[in-house]
Amino acid sequence: MDRSNEESISLNKYISSTGICSRREADKMIDEGRVTINDAPTQKGNRVFEGDVVCIDGKPLQSKPKPIYLAFNKPVGIVCTTDLKEPKNIIDYINHPERLFPIGRLDKPSEGLIFLTNDGDIVNKILRAGNNHEKEYIVTVRQHINPVFIKKMGEGIPILDTITKECHVEMVDNHTFKIILTQGLNRQIRRMCEFLNYEVTKLKRVRIMNIKLGNVRIGQWRELTSKEMLQINQLIGSSSKTEEASMDKNKVKKHFQNKNNKSK
Repeated sequence: MDRSNEESISLNKYISSTGICSRREADKMIDEGRVTINDAPTQKGNRVFEGDVVCIDGKPLQSKPKPIYLAFNKPVGIVCTTDLKEPKNIIDYINHPERLFPIGRLDKPSEGLIFLTNDGDIVNKILRAGNNHEKEYIVTVRQHINPVFIKKMGEGIPILDTITKECHVEMVDNHTFKIILTQGLNRQIRRMCEFLNYEVTKLKRVRIMNIKLGNVRIGQWRELTSKEMLQINQLIGSSSKTEEASMDKNKVKKHFQNKNNKSK
C-alpha cells in the first residue's frame, strides 16, 4: 500500500531535526552515500515514515526528544547545578525521566521560581537576553524597613565593582519588600541589603518575565503552556546580545561619594 507524503518527513529535515546538523549538511551526507533508510541507499528527496530506521555511517539516528519546559518552585537548600556529585543538586531532586538543566540560577538559601528544560537553544537565548527581562522577588529582612532603605535599593547599590541598575522596589510590610530586577549579579539582592546593613532572612522569586510562580507548591513543578512559551519566544526573539552594565572601581567610588554629598 502506498503511503502519502502527509505521513512522512523529508530525509534532510528528519536528520536536521535530531539536532546533529543543518539540512544543507544533511544533503551533503546523503550525496556522499553515508545515509540509509532501512539499510537501503538514499538520495535527496527521499521521505522518512514512522517506523523507518535512518542510519548515518551505519549508526541509527535517534529523534530529538520532545522539548520540555518546567516552572519549578525550588526549596531552600537545593543547589541549581547539574553536578550529580552535589548531594542536594536540583536534577536528582526533581527526578524527571528526561535529562534537564536549569536556566540561570537561584542560590541555595533562596526559594522560588526557576525554569528547567532539555532545550539548549532556549537556554542560550534566555541567558543571553536575561539582563533585559524582569525577575520579581519577595524579600524578608530582619531589620525594620524604612523609606530611606527602599529609596537607596531602587537607586542602585555599589557591589562587585559595579553599581546595580535602578529597579522597582516596593514596601510590603515592616520587614518585607518586593523588588524587580533586570540584572543577575551573584547574590545580588543579599549583597545590596548587606551594603545597607540589612540581613535577608527569606528570599523568594515569584516571577520570571511573563511566568508567575502562582500556586506551584514548594518542591513541585508544572509544565509551561504553549501560550506561555509563545510569549517567552516573543520576548527573547527581539533581544540582542547584552553584557552586564559595569563601572570600574573609581566610578563606583565617585558614584557613592555623589550619593553622600546629596544626602548632606
